[in-house]
Amino acid sequence: MKNLYFIITLFSVSIGFAQSPSSKNSQIAESERKSASKLMRVITNPNTANYDVTYHRLKLAVNPANYYISGDVTTYFKAKQNMNSVTFDFTDELAVSSVKQRGTNLTFTQNGTNELVINLPATQNTNVLDSLTIVYAGAPPSDSDGFNTYTHAGTPGLYTLSEPFGARDWWPCKQDLNDKIDKIDVYITAPSQYTSVSNGLQLSAVTTTGTKTTHFRHGYPIPAYLVAIAVTNYNIFTQQAGTAPHTFPIVNYLYPENQATNQTNLAATVPIMNLYEQLFETYPFASEKYGHAQCAFGGGMEHTTVSFMGGFDRNLIAHELGHQWFGDKITCGSWNDIWLNEGFATYLSGLVVENLDGEDDFIAWKNSLVSDITALPNGAVYLTDDEAQNSDRIFSGRLSYNKGAMVANMLRFKLGDAVFFQGMKNYLADPNLAYGYATTENLKAHLSTASGMDLTEFFNDWVYGQGFPTYTITAQNWGAGLARFTVNQTRSSNTVSFFEMPLPVRVFGAGVQQADIILDNTSNGQVFIKNVPFVVTSIAFNPKSDIISRNSTATLGTENFQLASAVKLYPNPASQTLHLELSNGVSMEKAVFYNALGQVIKEAKTETTWDISALPTGVNFIKIFTDSGVKQMKFIKS
Repeated sequence: MKNLYFIITLFSVSIGFAQSPSSKNSQIAESERKSASKLMRVITNPNTANYDVTYHRLKLAVNPANYYISGDVTTYFKAKQNMNSVTFDFTDELAVSSVKQRGTNLTFTQNGTNELVINLPATQNTNVLDSLTIVYAGAPPSDSDGFNTYTHAGTPGLYTLSEPFGARDWWPCKQDLNDKIDKIDVYITAPSQYTSVSNGLQLSAVTTTGTKTTHFRHGYPIPAYLVAIAVTNYNIFTQQAGTAPHTFPIVNYLYPENQATNQTNLAATVPIMNLYEQLFETYPFASEKYGHAQCAFGGGMEHTTVSFMGGFDRNLIAHELGHQWFGDKITCGSWNDIWLNEGFATYLSGLVVENLDGEDDFIAWKNSLVSDITALPNGAVYLTDDEAQNSDRIFSGRLSYNKGAMVANMLRFKLGDAVFFQGMKNYLADPNLAYGYATTENLKAHLSTASGMDLTEFFNDWVYGQGFPTYTITAQNWGAGLARFTVNQTRSSNTVSFFEMPLPVRVFGAGVQQADIILDNTSNGQVFIKNVPFVVTSIAFNPKSDIISRNSTATLGTENFQLASAVKLYPNPASQTLHLELSNGVSMEKAVFYNALGQVIKEAKTETTWDISALPTGVNFIKIFTDSGVKQMKFIKS
């Protein structure tokens, strides 16, 4: 979503990390808090739940030199139950002058709680489609970032920025996350020297005396907070993207005073678009456009088909473009699920580092995020209901962005690349989610189906649970070709009883010998015996920064495996039955029995219990063959 301009270098790994990726993501998050910087009691409005919006036609008149808007908005809506009135979210600070339905004036009330309540002339029955037009004007509320005027190089400009709760501050709408508008037409009338921007395709620009009316049409479902306009003296720079038959323009609206520099920076857009299409699917709005509109705020906002940007750093371009899939095509179904937008857009910007800069830079990127995530002991990816009313918490750089991105990376690590990316493709293509809303459980279901795994415990620990683990891993050489690992963890928050996760460990031997090993950690004190084709001389935990942890240690113990301590023969003496006990991780291959003269008197395979009643009394011997070596032992037959 939005990103602060401070983020300018966030992902320009090629010129070094002037700022860490985590701090840049936090700046992006800061800008995306845009329209509500304080605690806001904005929840699903029950008064707008009785209808579905199918279409809006916005006819808006603005002048960037004036903090003022006038317009009429025509809305088509279908009743979900019998209705005698219809309610819109709309600020009390803009005055409605009339509401008409098919030419008939309707009575209405602006009720002092940022609602416009319109009385219908007759009952609108369930499933009946109807429409009305609202005419309004005024200066939008000054304490919202929803509507903004500014100057650049002495020239006035105007832009809107409505996420999460600011759409109502400049047009009457339904801004809950439960109803996407099927289609919009936007007409912007402004002084003729300016260029106007909105979602979708520009269909016309008609100039009359002193003014120009520009018409945009967006034919994909869109939530109210992603509808946007911008107006100033833009120059237009167009790129081409996509793969036939899905080619489309990237239309960039730039300030004349720094157009040349920004055109150079925007060259990154096409390679990023190509990468996302390769990893996921065709750009979701390929029949229209993608683009950017330069604005006077520090970051970016992923308005559908046109991201508003304060600057054109590669990381910012990558983040906002990623939102076209994660946030715009599929939108989080509640603010509790904001990580589905922000965590994945952040992770996609990390994939740009991985694919365009290389693995070392990607490891550094992940490590920076983990350092930020673990700077505080608590915090979950998924928001509580109270947290979902606080824009500061919704757009937490540490949790919604950085932890959300690292949880996506951990899912990829756990499932493997092929399964993870197929699961994400299935999620994006799901007809019940595409161009609609999704919840965390929808994502979990798709990844569970693709992998065949039950991911309930993973999501409980890492998405719904708070905090992170600290691991203590001890390794020992454990016989020929084996190493023994013991894993313990402590947790930063008592909301999670144990973090289950495959743990990456790298072991080193003499010279350039090394091997990567996965320890599927499900309990404290868990022991693993792993094949290692060399003597381990050192060990590293999480070498690629793939999982979230803090201050974890991995050490090589000085105690080596001794077969004598790994096998135990009992009872001794024995008369009827002899038993062998093996240490965990040692496998039996065969046993050979000898008498006192060294003659073979019995052979056995992999069993570890033997009937010795027929053996001669007195001293006998058994030679134990294991995958960790051979041991000869003496026993007495009584």
